[in-house]
Amino acid sequence: MPHPIMFSDDDLGLAELRTVALGFPEAFEKVSWGRPVFCAPKMFAMYGGNVKPESRGEMVPYPHSLLIKVDESDRRALEQDSRFFFPAYMGPFGWLGLDFTAAKVDWTEVRELIDASFRLVASRRLIKQLDEN
Repeated sequence: MPHPIMFSDDDLGLAELRTVALGFPEAFEKVSWGRPVFCAPKMFAMYGGNVKPESRGEMVPYPHSLLIKVDESDRRALEQDSRFFFPAYMGPFGWLGLDFTAAKVDWTEVRELIDASFRLVASRRLIKQLDEN
């Protein structure tokens, strides 16, 4: 059974996120788990996420957020920032979320986070292409 769609095209920050993410070499968008996912061909960014509650209960939604893969050397610093969260399911695989509603979104920072995430999953060929632009 497919996941229900959990976003609208006019959601906070989604248009800006699309502009940034689709600017990477061979990047494309698809819907997975009911959310916009950006790939080249591996996933490097996702819009929206959830956090598992500490005790039993329903997931805590972060519908207006960016999920990105982070390098372990950056993780500790980012986790100290209250705008970031440990996303359900993807957190154990090196991903963090940035809540777009926690503060004014710095799109330069978002681009840097997406760039770092892209570099962690993209092929050498795509990274070379990115660096040549």
